[in-house]
Amino acid sequence: MIKVIQCTVNGRAQEVPVDMRESLADTLRNRLGLTSVKKGCEVGECGACTVLVNGEAIDSCIYLAIWVEGKSILTVEGLQQEDSLLHPIQQAFVDEAAIQCGFCTPGLIMTAVEIVGSGKRYSRDELRKLISGHLCRCTGYHNILNAMERIVNETHQFVGVAEDTSIVAPHPLKKNAKGVTCLFYKLGIPQIPGLFFLHSCFPRYSMKKLLLY
Repeated sequence: MIKVIQCTVNGRAQEVPVDMRESLADTLRNRLGLTSVKKGCEVGECGACTVLVNGEAIDSCIYLAIWVEGKSILTVEGLQQEDSLLHPIQQAFVDEAAIQCGFCTPGLIMTAVEIVGSGKRYSRDELRKLISGHLCRCTGYHNILNAMERIVNETHQFVGVAEDTSIVAPHPLKKNAKGVTCLFYKLGIPQIPGLFFLHSCFPRYSMKKLLLY
């Protein structure tokens, strides 16, 4: 039986016909062409198919497409910047050599997005537990943890408050050692709760906004 679902995918409203038995992974790959979503084990064990649904990382291979009715989905394609530069989380994976064959990388990046978007700090041991749902046969996880640790630490150098009082912000305005001011506040899109914008915090990226989902 086919049902048309309405949802938001990478910031765009979508109406998608899906089979009632179809996984979200199949919908994203086959109907929307979002091939960053990898199909590995197809039983929710390897983490390669990880996407965010309303800001929460889920295994899309065991998540029915009909369950995303009215929800917001984010995949790696949604991290693409207007000027084609890599998202800071993606860049951290490159800089720390956390990529080899690359099959597990999109899922790990989406988990990293959830971790950074939580606004919390984590120890290396805590990060190790948070990525325990991902299998990687290439890297041995050391460099992946380095990338995770790096982006969490970088993010927490830059916290700020918006001048617009209608924007909820968790911390007062601060500057990093180079004097680069930034803005760290909740993303004003109700379909994706608990996520954040980070403004002008990474001077090596020539962009005004870095969207940390």
